[in-house]
Amino acid sequence: MKGSVESALTQLKAWLAQSDLPSAGRLPPERELCTLLGVSRGVLRKALTTLEQDGELWRQVGKGTFIGARSVEKSLSISTIAEGSNPLEVMEARLLIESMLAREATVHATGAHLAEMRSCTRIQREARTWRQYENADNRLHRTVAEATGNTVLLALFDQLNAIRRAIVWGRLRDKPDHPPADHKSFVQHEVLVRAISERDQEGAYQAMHDHLMTVQEKLLGIRSAEGREL
Repeated sequence: MKGSVESALTQLKAWLAQSDLPSAGRLPPERELCTLLGVSRGVLRKALTTLEQDGELWRQVGKGTFIGARSVEKSLSISTIAEGSNPLEVMEARLLIESMLAREATVHATGAHLAEMRSCTRIQREARTWRQYENADNRLHRTVAEATGNTVLLALFDQLNAIRRAIVWGRLRDKPDHPPADHKSFVQHEVLVRAISERDQEGAYQAMHDHLMTVQEKLLGIRSAEGREL
């Protein structure tokens, strides 16, 4: 049974990374997931419980199962912060916190963490929709936070990510409907994962910082004091 659960967990993670889930991140009903994955309901529930305990899913009776960390119970505090903040503040926080998390991950990342990061970068390159790309992107950034081995830092990341999701960015994707082959984040993510795998603390810090600066440029188009876009 243990092997069956582990196999179902692997299949479920792969399916989540490649599926085009609705904007709310709600998963299909358990019966449908059982059919899609070819597993029993008992095994599926154990796999879902594992992901929920890891903070990758949350469930609520009568509403369903959703991807990401639980935000419903914290909706008041998250919404209050989001209402008083803006995308620039979120990006500034990400630059500070996630760059530090990347550096810390070089010390504590396990083989499983590194394998998961590499899987995410591969899925991103193969993504057929932006949704698939962003699901893998979310997994990659959270795995970096998990790789710190620090529960408090992971909780801070989840809190920041919940705030980021709560803020309306007000941006539209340009065509095509999927990431272009020369999408900058592909190489940037691969440089980040390589630095973490090589235990290069400053390299990982800089790789994450450079990547998030590119994200900031695309989202906000702000300029530095030298007049160049950031």
